[in-house]
Amino acid sequence: MTRVALFHTVASLSGRFEELAAEHLDDAEWYHAVDESVLDDMLDAGELTPNVTERICTQLSLAQRGGADVILDTCSSTSPAVDIARALIDVPIVKIDDPMTERAIDLGDRIAVVATAASTLGPSRALIERKGEAAGRDVTVETVLVDDAFEARRAGDRETHDELVSAAVEDLADDVDVVVLAQASMSHLEPSLSERVSVPLLSSPDLAMKRVAELASAST
Repeated sequence: MTRVALFHTVASLSGRFEELAAEHLDDAEWYHAVDESVLDDMLDAGELTPNVTERICTQLSLAQRGGADVILDTCSSTSPAVDIARALIDVPIVKIDDPMTERAIDLGDRIAVVATAASTLGPSRALIERKGEAAGRDVTVETVLVDDAFEARRAGDRETHDELVSAAVEDLADDVDVVVLAQASMSHLEPSLSERVSVPLLSSPDLAMKRVAELASAST
């Protein structure tokens, strides 16, 4: 049976991905690997340091050694480390943002990226720009940081987090072709916000898990 590893840097997201795995991975088994220290250290440093990159690569390598046929990295901030890990690991590694950013490129050239963690903005913007270049598209990426929402969520105030993110999305939606919610922690807002804005709104978990399911099926 195909085995899928789900690597998280936020432990609370494992429940959301457990639900998605149950929905999409009918013919596979899966397990979660969690290391919150890499995101904490990245946020403290303000960047993806060599030490953190090495630890992420180690975690993804351990997933392969644990029998994973496909790996999903659910943290947008770790995107550059995944590029390095892909050169070291023989099984497919899906970045949480890969399918979402590809969909965004298909939907328009003016793309807004909304994030609550500063560590996410640079990797997400770079990923969209690379995919736009690969597709021969001239994309413009606007980034919006809602850092007060990040602090609210860390303090357990999800209501304030949701209000701040929603307000930011509604403020910018009329000026772009598509809005990207750059972190899985915001994905629960997609259904309600999609009804209130006039442009497509994308989040990553469902799209990423569908990609994982396709790769898992292909590996059987």
